[in-house]
Amino acid sequence: MLAVPMTHETPLILLTRPTAAATAFAKKLEGIAAEIVISPVQLIESVPFESPESFTGAIFTSRNGVEMIEGREAPCWCVGDATMEAAKAKGWQAKSAAGDVEALLRRILADNPKAPLVHFRGAFARGDLAERLSREGIETAEIVVYQQVSQALTDQARLALHRENPVILPLFSPRSAAQVVQQGPFEAPLTVVAISEAVAAEAAALGPVQMVVADAPDAVSMVAAIKQVANAG
Repeated sequence: MLAVPMTHETPLILLTRPTAAATAFAKKLEGIAAEIVISPVQLIESVPFESPESFTGAIFTSRNGVEMIEGREAPCWCVGDATMEAAKAKGWQAKSAAGDVEALLRRILADNPKAPLVHFRGAFARGDLAERLSREGIETAEIVVYQQVSQALTDQARLALHRENPVILPLFSPRSAAQVVQQGPFEAPLTVVAISEAVAAEAAALGPVQMVVADAPDAVSMVAAIKQVANAG
């Protein structure tokens, strides 16, 4: 997606989220004077699983989990607004924690729902959510419904990361940050826009010329941070 003709000073925005999520996020960046390149560092694949016969509510920490599960008219708790909207579209009575896993934990504990709950998640997950909820008296199981398969950066992305033009690199999870780090080092002047301090900590090994952490762990704040960086550049 080419927004403007490239010059020596024109930044490039490199999106490394899975293709569907990256494409949707790129639409939110329309109007920014930058080239946008999509190069996912992980592929989302469903895995076989057995859904429990009965549960009173679900937990989703990503839209990927929502997509793998048949919707139902039951309560569910979601890490953020985008995940909540995806769950609502499938019929769930969805609530958003509007934050990260810690915010989601606090929201569920505050609501004190009737158990059992099920956390439908990816093979790689942070926060030990089900275990911590169960310790607090809210019986919660966890079921892996998809896996995140590592992918190499595309040739186009690698070329961009080894030239003189500045690169804005939004990162949305510690895992994706670590996957980019593993494929470095890179020569381009990098500005990392991290969705959280945890992501920023993983991305520090890239040696960016600038590290920006979004004001809140959501898409709206990430877009605002990227626009601010691009305009300042």
